[in-house]
Amino acid sequence: MATLRGVNLGSWLVLEKWMVPSLFVGLAATDETTWCVELGPAASERLRAHWASWITRDDFAWLAERGIDLVRIPFGHWVMGPPYPYHPKYGENPFPFVPGGIEVIDQALVWAETYGLKVLLDLHAAPGCQNGFDNGGMLDVCEWHTQTEYIDFSVELLGRIAERYRASRALWGIELLNEPRWDVPTAILLDYYRRAYDAVRRHLPPERAAVMFHDGFRDWREYLGALPAPEYQNVWFDVHRYQCFTREDLDADIFEHLRKTAVDLRQEADAIRATLQLPTICGEWSLGLDLEVVSLWAEGPFNHPLEHLDPFQQEVAMRAFAATQLLAFERYDGWCFWNYKTETTPAWSFRAAVERGWLPPSFAANAYPSLD
Repeated sequence: MATLRGVNLGSWLVLEKWMVPSLFVGLAATDETTWCVELGPAASERLRAHWASWITRDDFAWLAERGIDLVRIPFGHWVMGPPYPYHPKYGENPFPFVPGGIEVIDQALVWAETYGLKVLLDLHAAPGCQNGFDNGGMLDVCEWHTQTEYIDFSVELLGRIAERYRASRALWGIELLNEPRWDVPTAILLDYYRRAYDAVRRHLPPERAAVMFHDGFRDWREYLGALPAPEYQNVWFDVHRYQCFTREDLDADIFEHLRKTAVDLRQEADAIRATLQLPTICGEWSLGLDLEVVSLWAEGPFNHPLEHLDPFQQEVAMRAFAATQLLAFERYDGWCFWNYKTETTPAWSFRAAVERGWLPPSFAANAYPSLD
């Protein structure tokens, strides 16, 4: 099986302030929930304009021209409109989110089919928030696993998504939950994954679509035998590998990052594939080495591996870091760069990285002559 080469279409249907800071100018909001609550009736026009411009048909064409196979599309639990579970952060309006996101997904699947791209739909923000990150919809709130209503709604929503897109030729798979935090109990997480798998499979049999689950920031060995065949089929495992969120990574020089990638991450990929016996994807990675440009919550110091290099050395370092990660993640069954684009941070923008030459100009195997 050929490696799937993909790109995330983040901050389209789940806003992240660091990627689209222009939308948050003058607001106290830190995430899509507080953005919608703060703007109230004014949110609809602004968000719909963002949906129409952030990702367009031309972007799908651009990705296809460069040999990308897969787009991972994050969405929030509110994507199909109300009703959805209430959270105190919503204030007086029980349904603060702008409706219409599901039509954006409808259009995305049409564009994907037009250009021969596969689509992975990813529940990125669950009710109550599963991780406390801005990408989960509510910064500093992690309550998804504490209320049956939140979990039940997530299961039911995925069933509705599967039913809606069961005839789509572009739909490749559904990811059950993005990045549930490390302190969500594994037993609760596994029970949810099994229930959500069943909800999806009622409409999408294994030969039609993959079902993917994230590692939840815990050792992959915790999932050995957790979703066994033949009861569970076409199940994929998702890991995310960044190198700018720990003090150890921020203090390391570029050579240590290259060693970590070429040795540690490659060995991890080989071990997961050999032992877990599930097809695995590195569903998020980037060229980011600077925490300050992406974090709403981290405290300094904001030192990073490139800060003492001159511009030429930084350019070489970015190309080396990109190439080393690509080689490591090609050991998996697939990978997805985070993100397709950003407003201000090129190390996190696939398009900028390609245009700057940090990443290759094409990801199609037949674009390159053999060395033989």
